[in-house]
Amino acid sequence: MHQPAQREHSDQQRAKRLSRLLVCAAAVPVMLIAAGCSSDSGSDDGAGKDTTGPGATTSADATAAPTVQAAAYKKLPEPCAVLSKKTLTDLVPKGAKSGKEGTSSDTASRGSCSWTSLDNNGVKGSQFRWLNVSLLRFDSSQTQGEGDKLAAAYYAKQVQEAQSVTGAKNAKSEPVAGAGDEATAVRYDLKKKEGAFKQQTVVARVENVVVTIDYNGAGLAGDKAPSADTLTKAAEKAVKEAVAAVTSANGTGAGAGSGSGSGGASSTPSKSPSKASTKSASPSASKSAAKSDAKAPAATASSSASSAADKS
Repeated sequence: MHQPAQREHSDQQRAKRLSRLLVCAAAVPVMLIAAGCSSDSGSDDGAGKDTTGPGATTSADATAAPTVQAAAYKKLPEPCAVLSKKTLTDLVPKGAKSGKEGTSSDTASRGSCSWTSLDNNGVKGSQFRWLNVSLLRFDSSQTQGEGDKLAAAYYAKQVQEAQSVTGAKNAKSEPVAGAGDEATAVRYDLKKKEGAFKQQTVVARVENVVVTIDYNGAGLAGDKAPSADTLTKAAEKAVKEAVAAVTSANGTGAGAGSGSGSGGASSTPSKSPSKASTKSASPSASKSAAKSDAKAPAATASSSASSAADKS
């Protein structure tokens, strides 16, 4: 009597197991289908995000760097020809024809010329004059910025160096009108064993070019010292001529030069002068000729002037 009951119980157990197997078997295709859909969806997402195709765009393309404005002036005049014969005769009467051009590996970007004059009056003493013109041009580039701003930074540095010469006495600075976009005259007295020297440094910027005039004079061997006002006026006249020569060498008006600045710069000329920047200038910028002259003794004026010109 117990056997039928046991068989009935076993049949019920087998029926339950069979039911569970059928449910699991039915679930497997659903899971496979779901997995397949998920895989397809992932492939679609990846295709949408592919940036390696020929038509793909990147964030760099969307935020391309802006074009740097081209430098206005593309060349420099001959440094020994920037001043007229009359001006040279006034500033260096005994050395108007003694101009010596400084060495330069890139005459389109930098140049200098110096003159030395010694008017020997025997027992009455001598009058010494030394004049140096330095020209420095800055190009625009994607990495360093616009040429006129680089020039403005160098202009400010030149003025600061002229104002901080060691041993300078009675220093005075004043703006100079009519000499490019900005100009400053710095003058001071400098005592040397040969005599009392009157030093004038006039720095001017016109667009992307900086012009520096160094001019000093002294009365030697008992002769009286020259007038600082007269020397400063002469130096200011010289810097205006030099600025005009830079403009003339590049044609009438800003941006007359052909071509574009380095780094893919635009050919549009600068329309307004830049304010003097406090940033340091390009590593290629020369040191102020004022310091070089301050260290040069009058007895070796010719070699000192050559050295200062070579450094410009």
